[in-house]
Amino acid sequence: MSLLPAAQLADLVEGEPHAVTVGDTDVVLVKIENEIHCIRDLCSHGQVPLSEGDVDLDDCTIECYLHGSAFDLRTGVPTCLPATEPVSIYPTKVEGETVLVELPEQGDNA
Repeated sequence: MSLLPAAQLADLVEGEPHAVTVGDTDVVLVKIENEIHCIRDLCSHGQVPLSEGDVDLDDCTIECYLHGSAFDLRTGVPTCLPATEPVSIYPTKVEGETVLVELPEQGDNA
């Protein structure tokens, strides 16, 4: 696994999707209270960026704007149809003011 810089804490607005590319992976960072969640920026159903969807702070989900599938930011599991496949999530760590994302090494399963 590789721990790579993704953003500065000041870049993140509570409950707003923040799209970034870390290494070769497009991800979405979402700050909810004191946690930073990181999920792959691609709906498993509609193949569109999740970063263009809405975040539900109460349910800790992000919704795909195309067909309305929602994904749990903690697990990547879809919480409603039409999506049935999960989206990869990645652990985060904050060092100072930098948000780091842990990505698999190339060749590892994502």
